[in-house]
Amino acid sequence: MSELRREIATLPKQIAQIEKTLEAHNRRLELDKAAQAANQRDRKKIDSDISGHQQKISKLRDQMLGAKTNDQYRAFQHEIEFCEESIRKCEDQILELMSSSEALEQNVKKAEAALAQERKVVDSQKLKAKARTEADQQELKKLDVDRAEVAKTLPANTLVIYDRLRTRYYKDGDVIAEAKDGLCTKCMMALRPQFFQEVKLSTTLTFCENCRRIIYYEEPAADVEAQMNG
Repeated sequence: MSELRREIATLPKQIAQIEKTLEAHNRRLELDKAAQAANQRDRKKIDSDISGHQQKISKLRDQMLGAKTNDQYRAFQHEIEFCEESIRKCEDQILELMSSSEALEQNVKKAEAALAQERKVVDSQKLKAKARTEADQQELKKLDVDRAEVAKTLPANTLVIYDRLRTRYYKDGDVIAEAKDGLCTKCMMALRPQFFQEVKLSTTLTFCENCRRIIYYEEPAADVEAQMNG
């Protein structure tokens, strides 16, 4: 029963861990999409800058027609050349962004595919964990019924002691230990030889002197004992 309770308590943590993997893939996709969106925003801004430079060039050329001196004409021409150089730089930047955009688009597609695949795995694992939890809960209910039936056959004092140990010291339900080969099989501490003999012969509740669990001794099967002595 204690193992079932531990497994039931552990399963939600396992599901949470499974979902963390999905979250990591989702964050990767969000980052890739954000990089792609930033690339597109930068291209739009540069396109807008190019449009601004082109409009400025158009105005400057109109103004050149009204230039009255060579100095004024050259000044307009110099400013036009500066705008044209700015356009060329902007176009170079757009080409670089377009080139990197292809890689970003591939990253997004790969991240989407990985996320879709991981979601299938996660959904499958969650279904298995849920089914395992339900099966464990059903088994636990059955064991609770069996425990109640067994409890009816025990002396009231024995059940009180067991429940006290379980609720105060061993909430996992690991209250009973076997004495074997001179050891308590739960705390693995050596038992005093005299005490070990008392446990062997006892017909009442006996407790491990170290961990305080209810301790019992079970005679080995006759053929096994014969082999050990033979």
